[in-house]
Amino acid sequence: MALVNYTKGNFKAEVDVLRLEHDRFQGTVLLKNQTKTGHTETRHNVETVSTSSNEALDEAKALAHRLLAALPI
Repeated sequence: MALVNYTKGNFKAEVDVLRLEHDRFQGTVLLKNQTKTGHTETRHNVETVSTSSNEALDEAKALAHRLLAALPI
């Protein structure tokens, strides 16, 4: 289950945090596009690895905002 959800038009960005080895965390965004003819899903991971889940979540939220802002809607 996603920690945070954002929407823009037919697009939905689901923000989450992945727990990695050695107490490291990485933010991730699942970008979904739902239309009448079907849907697509694309996963985008934050490039950096964080030492706290809160930091990883903040970075994933920022990535979600950038992805949605770049959409032509």
